Amino acid sequence: MKTAAIVICSIALTGCASIVNGNNQVISVEARHKGQQVVGATCTLVNPKGTFYVTTPGTVTIHRAYDDLNVKCEKDGHQPGLASVKSSTKPMAFGNILFGGVIGAAVDAGSGAAYDYPTLISVILGETAAQSVAPQASAEPASPASVAQK
Repeated sequence: MKTAAIVICSIALTGCASIVNGNNQVISVEARHKGQQVVGATCTLVNPKGTFYVTTPGTVTIHRAYDDLNVKCEKDGHQPGLASVKSSTKPMAFGNILFGGVIGAAVDAGSGAAYDYPTLISVILGETAAQSVAPQASAEPASPASVAQK
């Protein structure tokens, strides 16, 4: 009886998304200029969970968060490129309310495990852009939408 109670409590106190996918996500970053891929741009990715670095084209493991992921890529001979990447709530986070209860949902939201960023971030050198991901993460690259051009 005690064992069952301990198991039920431990399940209720952990988030489903954090168990399935964890608090980290691998993201690919590429820099582009006039439609061509730029090799060797240095990119800094920042969200409230940390600051991360990658050289293009490349991959980096970041901490998931609800907040935007701000990406700045720089390369000599080019204007810097900026992208503000929106996170989306993973569908399993909603299911967690049913199975993990409010506590499980709160754990996932607080740890960032309930959120995803696009798996590919394209930064256009010389531009500022916003990117978002559909509620279900896909392997398809998100299309950057220019919001302002320098």
